[in-house]
Amino acid sequence: MLLGGAAAVWPLAARAQQPKMLRLGFVGIQPRDAPIYRNFLRRMAEFGYQEGRNFTFEYIQTPNVESYERDYRALAARKVDMFLAVGNEPALRAAIAAAGGKPIAFLAIDFDPQAKGYVASLSRPGGNVTGLFVRQIELAAKRVEIVREAFPRASTLGIVFDTTTREQRDAAAEAARKFALEPRMIEVRGEEDYAGAFAAMDDARGQPIILPAGAIFLRDRAAIAQALLERRIPSIAAFRENLQAGVLISYGYDLMGLFYDIAGYVHQIARGAKPADMPIEQSPRFYMAVNLKTAASLGVSLTDVFIARANEVIE
Repeated sequence: MLLGGAAAVWPLAARAQQPKMLRLGFVGIQPRDAPIYRNFLRRMAEFGYQEGRNFTFEYIQTPNVESYERDYRALAARKVDMFLAVGNEPALRAAIAAAGGKPIAFLAIDFDPQAKGYVASLSRPGGNVTGLFVRQIELAAKRVEIVREAFPRASTLGIVFDTTTREQRDAAAEAARKFALEPRMIEVRGEEDYAGAFAAMDDARGQPIILPAGAIFLRDRAAIAQALLERRIPSIAAFRENLQAGVLISYGYDLMGLFYDIAGYVHQIARGAKPADMPIEQSPRFYMAVNLKTAASLGVSLTDVFIARANEVIE
């Protein structure tokens, strides 16, 4: 069971043992009022942390991956007690460089912290970092499998990526070849580039693309969905939030749930637990959703059996 969930049954007296003031530093790409961050703060409030009384959420919204180092250094200058790092490897690397040994709770979304050498093992991380991670490389391949099920006549698969999601790109390309799909690489560099990037599929009308689990694909979900709909491209994304914005299918982890769960790590560390001794959990929170409104707009038919597998259907 994840720490965030297990904490729900702790005695109230234990949960009340909070530090006088916890200053948590976090750098992210989403706006501060993003629903995923609000869910994290809601869980912190359930643990008894009230902003302005015994808790300060020091947040910096960074414009791009290259700015993580600068912004985590800025947080360190604010004398925060603990750091939160979410998403890609550059975020954790920057947090470690700035933390000076202070504890870090992380949510590793598109890299394996043990394989990359940030922790000694998942069961006993060592050092000052611990948290949750999702085996995103395997999920990238699984999304290709779902594409093949949804589009049995497809011959080409557009694989979208940016600088932080190249490993997902490679895993998806390998899986595409196994399913007799020609992988077509589509690199994007920011919101202004989506329409131009998706033009790479203009000579493959009706062929699907997949979107990776990357911060800009969540942040720019409305612009991405609009560009896809304008070109009538069916797509599958990692984030449910992309589906809500207009993408056809999503399959991946429950991002809202993961932010809820990581609060459990922050809480335990604040109460004195040592990151070195806290096992890193591999999240079981997976979620599949289908947007039938988008399917109707694109003229796409999905089988009843396929739709029945979804956790959520937008009609």
